[in-house]
Amino acid sequence: MSLPPGFLDELRTRTSLTQVVGKKVMWDARKSNQGKGDMWAPCPFHQEKTASFHVDDRKGYYYCFGCHAKGDAISFVRETENVDFMEAVKILAAEAGMQVPERDPQAAQKADRRQQLIDVMELAAKHFRMQLKTGAGAAAREYLERRGLSEDALERWGIGFAPDAWQGLWDHLTDKGIDAQMILDCGLAKPSQKGGKPYDTFRGRIMFPIRDPRGRCIAFGGRAMDPNDNAKYLNSPETELFDKSRTLYNHGPAREAAGKGKPLIVAEGYMDVIALSEAGFGASVAPLGTAVTEHQLQMLWRVADEPIVALDGDTAGLRAANRVIDLALPMLEAGKSLRFARMPEGQDPDDLLRASGPPAVQGLLDDALPMVQLLWQRETEGRNFDSPERRASLDKVMRNKVSEIKDPSIRHHYGQAIKDLRWALFRPQNVSGANRSGRRPGMREPVRATTRSSMLAAAQGDVETELREAVIFAILLRYPDLFPEFEAQLEDMTCSTPDHLALRELVLRYAGLGQETLEYHIEQTLGPQTVESLCARPHVALIPAIRRAGDEGMARQTLSEELTKLEAAHGLKAEISEAAEDIEGLADETVTYRLSEATSAQHQAVRSLQEDQAEYEIGPNGAAVSRAEKDDWNRLLENIGLSKGSKA
Repeated sequence: MSLPPGFLDELRTRTSLTQVVGKKVMWDARKSNQGKGDMWAPCPFHQEKTASFHVDDRKGYYYCFGCHAKGDAISFVRETENVDFMEAVKILAAEAGMQVPERDPQAAQKADRRQQLIDVMELAAKHFRMQLKTGAGAAAREYLERRGLSEDALERWGIGFAPDAWQGLWDHLTDKGIDAQMILDCGLAKPSQKGGKPYDTFRGRIMFPIRDPRGRCIAFGGRAMDPNDNAKYLNSPETELFDKSRTLYNHGPAREAAGKGKPLIVAEGYMDVIALSEAGFGASVAPLGTAVTEHQLQMLWRVADEPIVALDGDTAGLRAANRVIDLALPMLEAGKSLRFARMPEGQDPDDLLRASGPPAVQGLLDDALPMVQLLWQRETEGRNFDSPERRASLDKVMRNKVSEIKDPSIRHHYGQAIKDLRWALFRPQNVSGANRSGRRPGMREPVRATTRSSMLAAAQGDVETELREAVIFAILLRYPDLFPEFEAQLEDMTCSTPDHLALRELVLRYAGLGQETLEYHIEQTLGPQTVESLCARPHVALIPAIRRAGDEGMARQTLSEELTKLEAAHGLKAEISEAAEDIEGLADETVTYRLSEATSAQHQAVRSLQEDQAEYEIGPNGAAVSRAEKDDWNRLLENIGLSKGSKA
């Protein structure tokens, strides 16, 4: 079966050899460099223990230095799956989301036609190049010289000029015997609506050849010399050769430069790419006059794991970046992301290079923001979150955005990063910039020498509520693995004291990172004795889940009960407060009903404790004491000669 021209090129472009081979081998982490697509593993084709099998993901080839096996993704699937060529193509096409074309008996003829179209495009490129050197191209040459392009640069990029003539290119190509329909099919001319000769697509424009990854001219981009032209930049129409949604300007040279360690930069236009490449940033590409598409994003990740999007320093550049973020979120995979370098206000990469040189660009690339940071800035910059409703709205937006990420591991880490950013935005502080203790951000709190044993030693206000909160925090400090189960309830939890509020925020921020990290940040923020003092408080230390280390089941049950009781108590208080306001107005049976329902909910929440009286009893200090443990303690005292009523 013959395949249409270009199908295998597209398949290889959209297939990652590393992913294909990675299903059959275990990579050697010491020798491999995933960022450069340079991977090593024991050869899957012969028995060995050393990593002699090399995969070059950017070039799309593998080679074994032991058995000398070599090939591309298709040959690898053929050998490892024991299938023929077409079956291997079908397997890879299915993984790449491509439909294998039906049998095409004229495939060879189409391949010839494609090459003929490319030959016509190369003739046009040569013609435009010659026109730039004529008198008609004088203004274009002056413009390019002002933009800093030397004659050598013009030759390297094949830049030319289309004079402002209706049939200049048409007459040139037809005089060489090129079929008129071929010229039209290349998108170089358009049929006249008045019955005359077709007219040139590009007139009065500086011409930039657009080439595929193999270096073949498939389209043109033209910049208007007339400042009043409605279309400053004009691309070729889509043809058999050219699909702008699947094409990147400078794709081939950028792929080669990225393979040598250059950062992959995504700029906005032709001149940005040319200026960056001439300044030493050879791995630069650009979409063709539109926002980055899904296909182009996949192509970028085939070249580099973390392309840097160079944003123009204006509103349009930021809007383009936001579109890229929304496109990329559902497509993120482990190791595949984007970073964003924002140019100074009113400048693009070309402007910055001419004004400040390559070091300025390199500095922006080094400081490029991760995608999560730009996403957060988009939703928070210039906005005021001075009310619970506005904060809740932000939380909802961020949750919805994070939920778009399909990879569960990346989704988790994005959620954690958002929590860190949220903490930085909403952490308690007064109008002078000091935090709740009066310290400036970054200052370590000194150990307090006061009559209180710790910041949590005494309650203010509702004693019962404060005690329940202390139990909740103590359990989470001892069992941080329970945090994900109760995260939503903790976010909604209303704390009775500023100290508990600060502790809750620290738990929300760091509990997911493990017990050691959580305790470290609590001690750094609230004092070195906070954790020890909290867990040593009498009513906390007597909780079975705290006394018996490792009893996660008991800890989970206690945590669930205490959170439920707090929620019910807060609900009852809210109903009483609203009822008091209603009674001052026009009271009716609704008020009584609401109070009875709230009271019932609170009774239901504490029922578990009342039903547990067979095992626990309330001590003089109000804490629940296990009767079985109390009996064991009494027996121990008797065994060592002490009775319950004797004195030591």
